[in-house]
Amino acid sequence: MVTTNLTSMLPDIKEVVNLFGNEKDFNIEHFFNESDTHYLHSVTVSPLTVSSNATKNEYLYEFDKVKYSDPLEVKRVLKRYSKLSVYKALVQTTKEEKPWGALTGIRPTKLAYTQLEKTGDFKNFFSSVMGVSEDKIKLVESILSSQKGIYNTDSDNADFFAEIPFCPTRCSYCSFITADMRKTAKLIPDYVTALEKEIKNAKSLVKKLRSVYIGGGTPVSLELKDLERVLKAIDYSGVEYTVEAGRPDCINEDNLKLLKDYGVTRICVNPQTFNDKTLVKIGRNHTAKDIFTKFELAKKFGFDINMDFIAGLPDENFLDFKNSIDTAISLNPENITVHTLCLKKGSELKEVSERLSAGEVPKMVEYAHAVLQNSDYNPYYMYRQKYTAGNLENTGYALKGKECVYNIDIMEEISSNIACGAHAVSKVVINGGERIERYASPKDIVTFINKVDEIIRAKKELFEKELKF
Repeated sequence: MVTTNLTSMLPDIKEVVNLFGNEKDFNIEHFFNESDTHYLHSVTVSPLTVSSNATKNEYLYEFDKVKYSDPLEVKRVLKRYSKLSVYKALVQTTKEEKPWGALTGIRPTKLAYTQLEKTGDFKNFFSSVMGVSEDKIKLVESILSSQKGIYNTDSDNADFFAEIPFCPTRCSYCSFITADMRKTAKLIPDYVTALEKEIKNAKSLVKKLRSVYIGGGTPVSLELKDLERVLKAIDYSGVEYTVEAGRPDCINEDNLKLLKDYGVTRICVNPQTFNDKTLVKIGRNHTAKDIFTKFELAKKFGFDINMDFIAGLPDENFLDFKNSIDTAISLNPENITVHTLCLKKGSELKEVSERLSAGEVPKMVEYAHAVLQNSDYNPYYMYRQKYTAGNLENTGYALKGKECVYNIDIMEEISSNIACGAHAVSKVVINGGERIERYASPKDIVTFINKVDEIIRAKKELFEKELKF
């Protein structure tokens, strides 16, 4: 029998430990044993406390080696049970369980689809093996139901994406690669020229177009002439076409008319909150009244509208969040997306109070889920991020027939994505997501501009080479 310390699994183990607090709070010994017929994980967890009598908890996982012959499957299984053994030992140590159990991945629904294909059921695996709560299993089940008729794994399917990484100011919670226009306005003309060139060269890579999405940043923060250059280069119509209009302070009649003229069908008007005090704290240059005004203006043009909200913004309590969700429902947009505050290194908000991981944020998320479903909004896509308050999720809700195809394709990774712009990640999806090849463009705007010809060549090679599973 061979005993090996799984150092290659340490990043994944760290993710699990972070569900329970700081990794420095625990001493964890994790070993992997392999015999001719079985794999065995052995984990010992000791809380690092003042007391010398701290309890040590050991958890063992042994499973049949013969079942897993494919090298990729073996790698997945070893990682899964590595994390699961640590999770079970930490549950024994801390006496608390997490709503998503040992799942740390971004896409729980993708895992559910995999289990359905293998066994015809995902619920038993989520519950008995991974320790996922009943409420979260029901959420996944609801999302899979909402995706029926949209979920499609045709290998020729593709979505088209363009990135506009500029904003008038940077919100305090933001961790995206966005550039404050007050400092980077001089880069915009060259960026648009490079993006325009990349888009025109990338269009030939599309086979069956499912949707178009222009994200950011705040695309409508561009001057009309620059925004029109991007829209004209894309030149698609007749499919779902989304533009992340985003901030109400950037939305006006002229840019909405321009979007409509170029075939855009869906925009995002993202308040994050209807609380004026919070809007000031997070660096938004608009009021709640502005949100109402711009929402009504957008509806006059006939767009489907999504509205984003964040549970856990600074100093907001449950009643503040409840008011925002209730107000959004009264406006009756086609989509409402509920995010859980995520604090990454790139954001200005570096600390989050205990209430975020305790009762307030889970209560906010639970309320939104209940009241939205009671108001005919069904969850249709969901993803998770690291460092979210309460280890919770981000969920998109839609009125019947108004689900966003792009969001489903991207989150389930079932359609290739031709992505243009700085920090854009293109994906070739093979066999419905069983294998994925990626190409990531540079994050830095100047680097993207200078390397656009190289980016065009690299992406063309990725999409045109013979890719087989």
